[in-house]
Amino acid sequence: MIRNKARLVAQGHRQEEGLDYKEFFAPVARIKAIRLFLAYASFMSFLVYQMDVKSAFLYGTIEEEVYVTQPPGFKDPDHPDKVYKVVKALYGFHQAPRAWYETLANYLLGNGFKRGKIDQILYIKKQKGDILLVQVYVDDIIFGSTNKELCTEFEKLIKDKFQMSSMGELTFFLGLQVQQKEDGIFISHDKYVAEILKKLNYTNVKSASTPIDLEKPLVKDGDADDVDVHLYRSMIGSLMYLTTSRPDIMFAVCAYARF
Repeated sequence: MIRNKARLVAQGHRQEEGLDYKEFFAPVARIKAIRLFLAYASFMSFLVYQMDVKSAFLYGTIEEEVYVTQPPGFKDPDHPDKVYKVVKALYGFHQAPRAWYETLANYLLGNGFKRGKIDQILYIKKQKGDILLVQVYVDDIIFGSTNKELCTEFEKLIKDKFQMSSMGELTFFLGLQVQQKEDGIFISHDKYVAEILKKLNYTNVKSASTPIDLEKPLVKDGDADDVDVHLYRSMIGSLMYLTTSRPDIMFAVCAYARF
């Protein structure tokens, strides 16, 4: 079944900083924080679950005074020259991510959660010796607890306020494939590796047992053709992200990055 969805999107590129918006920064979870989250979950032997917010950026409230013109095809025939004053955030607004994050943060803090001292988007709730951890990445939320009932209560709490999609146990997050087993949590980048190999036309090259040849150090070849700088940087960036689950290639990637 094909579903077509239409959404009103504001022309954020026409906003002026200081006039239409002040800040648009919204914190997001770092990949290191996700790894620590999963390591703690593995250590405490509890499952991690995932939820997705539907139309997250439509929940925030706009602090600034912003106006938008009437969209084509939806103009008021009695007042075609008037504009709309925006109260809630719209997709396209610079401050939409910030507004969404503040709405979610205030709701969680108002329901007994405490914000992490170092990681500002880790929310913690303790209850009778049990702990509930919640990590936020824009509209993706992962959570887990030493008590399964706390997870159920949290899911109900969030669904009372926002439209959510429950995705069950965490299996895929920020490019990381996650396997939750009885003897621990395993992370890998198999799908990501396949994508970058295909993107860079490296699917048919020979594999090697070590990430770098130690006997042949990297030296500049004056006779060879110039390297495509943008392509090379793209490759290094892709490999840097891969080191999240493959620390064994860190030395080689850093060595190539210096070139």
